[in-house]
Amino acid sequence: MKRIGFLSFGHWTPASGSMARTASDVLLQSIDLAVTAEALGLDGAYFRVHHFARQLGSPFPLLAAVGARTRTIEIGTAVIDMRYENPMYMAEDAGAADLIAGGRLQLGISRGSPEQVIDGWRHFGHTPREGETDADMARRHATTFLDVLKGEGFAEPNPRPMFPNPPGLLRIEPYSPGLRERIWWGASSNSTSVWAAKLGMNLQSSTLKADESFEPLHVQQRKQIDAYREAWREAGHTREPRVSVSRSIFPLVDDRDREYFGRGVRDQDQVGYIDNMRAIFGRSYAAEPDVLIEQLAADEAIAAADTLLLTIPNQLGVDYNAHVFESILKYVAPQLGWRQA
Repeated sequence: MKRIGFLSFGHWTPASGSMARTASDVLLQSIDLAVTAEALGLDGAYFRVHHFARQLGSPFPLLAAVGARTRTIEIGTAVIDMRYENPMYMAEDAGAADLIAGGRLQLGISRGSPEQVIDGWRHFGHTPREGETDADMARRHATTFLDVLKGEGFAEPNPRPMFPNPPGLLRIEPYSPGLRERIWWGASSNSTSVWAAKLGMNLQSSTLKADESFEPLHVQQRKQIDAYREAWREAGHTREPRVSVSRSIFPLVDDRDREYFGRGVRDQDQVGYIDNMRAIFGRSYAAEPDVLIEQLAADEAIAAADTLLLTIPNQLGVDYNAHVFESILKYVAPQLGWRQA
C-alpha cells in the first residue's frame, strides 16, 4: 500500500448532532478537510458525487477550490456518474480544475449507483440510444470523454472566427496534459474492471461489489484486481496502472472513538440486492490499533491495491475526522507498508 486518502460522501442534514447542516457547510468543510489532510500527510482527498441528494453533486467547483488551497495532495472523485454527464463540457471543467490544481486531479468515473429519483439522467437531458441501456450510455459517455482528453483536434474551425485559430482541427480547451492517464473507473464487477483496463483507466473498487463468487468481499476484490491487471498487461499499456479500494476504518484510541464506533459497527460483510444485482457490502473496521493492524493485514484487497481510500463520517466535522486521520497514520498505516514501497 503506497497511498492513503479519504473519501467523503458529503452528507448534510439539519439533524441534531450533525456538524454539516447545510450544503454550504459541506462544501466549505470539504475544502478545510482537504487542507487539513494535506498538512497531516495524507495522500488524497476524494469526493463522492450523487445527484438529487443532500450530498455533493457538482464536483468541479469543489475540486478547483481544493486545488487552489492545497499544493501536494491528490484531489479526486469516487465516482462521477457518467449517465448524467455531457463529455465535452465535462472535459472543459476537468481541464480547468486540473490546471488550477497543477495536475493533481484523479477523476473516478462510472456507470453510477442507485438513484434518488427515477431515471434522473433524463432530467439532465440524456437518453439512451435505441437498443442501449443506461449503463451502455454511461460507457459511451466515458469513451467520448477519454477521447477528448487526448487533446487531439476534431472540430472544423470557422473560416471567419471571432479570434485567430491555431492551424488544423480544434480541440476542447483548456487542455491539461496528463489528465487522460489519471482517469479511474469505478467497477462493481470483474467484467467492467477488464473493460476499464483495456481502455487504459485506473481501477477503483469500493465497499460494494457484485457478489460473483459468494466469497468475502476482500477476496472477490483481490480476484477482481488480478483480472484487471492481467487485462492491462494483455492490452499492452506501457505505464503501471493505479488501483484503489475503499474501507471504513476507525482506530479506537479515546472515549470519542469508543462512543461513536465502539459498539454497533457492522463487522461482517452483508449481502443484499441493489438494482436487481446480488451485491456484497463490505464490513467496517473499528478496534484498538493492534487489533486493526491484524485485521487489515488479512485483507487481501488492501494488500493488492496501491491506494486505500478511507470512507469518513463527514457529518462529525473536520476536527474529529482529522483525529481519525492522525490515529490511522500514527498507529496503523506504517504497519501496513504505507510509503515503504
